[in-house]
Amino acid sequence: MALIRTVAAVIRDARGFVLLVRKRGSTIFIQPGGKREPGEDSLATLARELGEEIGVALRPGAVRLGEFEDVAVNEPGRRVRAEVFLAGVDGTPAPRAEIVELAWVDPAAPGGLDIAPLSRGQILPVVAALPAATNDGRIGD
Repeated sequence: MALIRTVAAVIRDARGFVLLVRKRGSTIFIQPGGKREPGEDSLATLARELGEEIGVALRPGAVRLGEFEDVAVNEPGRRVRAEVFLAGVDGTPAPRAEIVELAWVDPAAPGGLDIAPLSRGQILPVVAALPAATNDGRIGD
């Protein structure tokens, strides 16, 4: 299977809930983020994608949570490997560009929402295990 490399954000609100997004034409929620453009590093990619997709600015000090890999939900027959950051942002997230819906989920109990395996099976469990004080991935005041 071909591998897609992306950079993704874990953005938490004051409750510790995690922001997920749904792209136009898809029923599945994923982490906000995307693919690198030539010459970009991971944080530049993340800053650009967050601005384009949900209209927020990445704060300095994002914390790398690691790389996670699973099946790609929006590109059949491929896998996705995401470099994931706990990211604080300024602004209020809102759907833009190809994003049509936002959802805030409890990482310990995400419920029945249709969530990508990468998020549901790998990223959300890691976030649920973080101490509550590790909340630099909060939206701006």
